[in-house]
Amino acid sequence: MNGIAASQPYVIALFLLWAGLMKLLSRRMRARAGQTALARLTGPARAVPALRLVGLAELAVAALLLLPPVHPLDGAAAALLSAGFLAYLAYARVAAPTSSCGCLGTHSRPVDARGFARAALLLAAAVLSMTAASSPIPAVVLLEAVILLVLSSELDRYWLTPLRRLLVRLRRPLALPPLRDVPLEASLHLLRRSLAYCSASAQLTSDVRETWDEDGVRFVVYGARERTAVFSVPLSGDDPGAVRVALVD
Repeated sequence: MNGIAASQPYVIALFLLWAGLMKLLSRRMRARAGQTALARLTGPARAVPALRLVGLAELAVAALLLLPPVHPLDGAAAALLSAGFLAYLAYARVAAPTSSCGCLGTHSRPVDARGFARAALLLAAAVLSMTAASSPIPAVVLLEAVILLVLSSELDRYWLTPLRRLLVRLRRPLALPPLRDVPLEASLHLLRRSLAYCSASAQLTSDVRETWDEDGVRFVVYGARERTAVFSVPLSGDDPGAVRVALVD
């Protein structure tokens, strides 16, 4: 347990360094300060100075946690700052429910449960860090850093959005499900009732020459006066209006 407690200052310090540097160095974040809940709390004209002041406080507490010697007051300062985060999120949720908190990035999402969970985790880590009396455990630091990453909606575009895109490519939710073998006669029956077949039937000069299935569609090929007529017939459904035809040389 002591090793876990000793790991908390590093977890909190990494988070505060990131948050403080973003507030002080990101021009986009400062440009959007007037659209956050912080502007509602301090007034639009004082939003940027307030953002910088919070960033300096975060860097100061991070320095206290990282620089020896380790002292319980360092954890107390982190706990006080984390409690302030929670109070600010509660204010933002009530006073500016459609505004972002402006904590870590330039996104415009309002305060949600993930933001509260992140602040609560930081508060718990800060309280636990006041009992530190041994060496940190790197695995604990890494695990908690990953948890904070997951709870930070500001970083979704760097990991969650690419992950979702990958899952869409792998799972293909809009693709037609695998179909059982559909008899050719069933496809031809649907084809002959379609407007596409009626419009091209006068030009057809042969019976079915070739068929193949691809991505939930059956392609049917006819000869058509020195050209080829290719019909696409869906393998699912029974709407003749879904049949298409292309005349190719």
